[in-house]
Amino acid sequence: MSPASQELFRVSNLHKRYGDAEVVRDLSFSIAPGECLGVIGPNGAGKTTTIRMCLGLTEPDQGQIEAMGFVMPHDVRAIKARLGVVTQMDTLDPDFSCSENLLVYGRYFGLKDSEIRARIPALLEFASLTSKANAKPGELSGGMKRRLSLARALVNDPQLLLLDEPTTGLDPQARHLMWERLQLLLQQGKSILLTTHFMDEAERLCSRLLVLDHGRKIAEGRPRDLIAQHLEPDVVEVFGNGAQALAEHALRANASRLEISGETLFFYTHQAPALLQALSVFPQLRVLHRPANLEDLFLKLTGRQIREDA
Repeated sequence: MSPASQELFRVSNLHKRYGDAEVVRDLSFSIAPGECLGVIGPNGAGKTTTIRMCLGLTEPDQGQIEAMGFVMPHDVRAIKARLGVVTQMDTLDPDFSCSENLLVYGRYFGLKDSEIRARIPALLEFASLTSKANAKPGELSGGMKRRLSLARALVNDPQLLLLDEPTTGLDPQARHLMWERLQLLLQQGKSILLTTHFMDEAERLCSRLLVLDHGRKIAEGRPRDLIAQHLEPDVVEVFGNGAQALAEHALRANASRLEISGETLFFYTHQAPALLQALSVFPQLRVLHRPANLEDLFLKLTGRQIREDA
């Protein structure tokens, strides 16, 4: 945890139950000014419920949420005035142009029209949408809509942004442009709470990560520190005819941990050279050697089995 004097946002011992299912269990974390805290976990891990409680949309059964000197839910209006939100699904008004979407949204915060209009050109420029000021959302690509949602979330100049899977459904070019914009916000001193299913996104943007599963925090730390703590440094992926039959032979060659997914073997090892040498006598195999990454961490901590949406 960050020292109390450095905390912008703190969640303490949060619990939430729906019927017999406890979807958030004793969850605590904090966010410092200028920090991006990532929340990752399988479907049903409690990520979106946590975001909803942080926004005051869902009331926790137990626990406390403090933000910028205020306490939820008593000071929910004061907290929301200092937050920016991008949800999983676009909530842009299809009948308004890009500029009008920003204007109407700014009114929700009690801002004067003259003040909002003065901010709109910079917000559109930030979102690379200056040329689309008069276009309606239906005329925009998916990436443009997400950038407009981000610009709209900034209309009240928030201290903290809550972003729930903000790049889902975007192509690689649109995702990279979104990442650039988020990095600019961090450089400006904004704080971000980010949920994502993209491990490269989490590693690129996040100062720290929470890993959730079944509503509990199962790991917390800096991305590279978590990888070093939980994983062997090297991964050798092996696939091809007879790969599984050769697993025992390769394992005898060195101390490796083996996981099997479909037709691919994943060797997690401290002795990559010895393993690669043992595999070299099987030319029919395809072998990929790489450093351990955040996706390997995610799969080790939460498993490789498919989770149904929850």
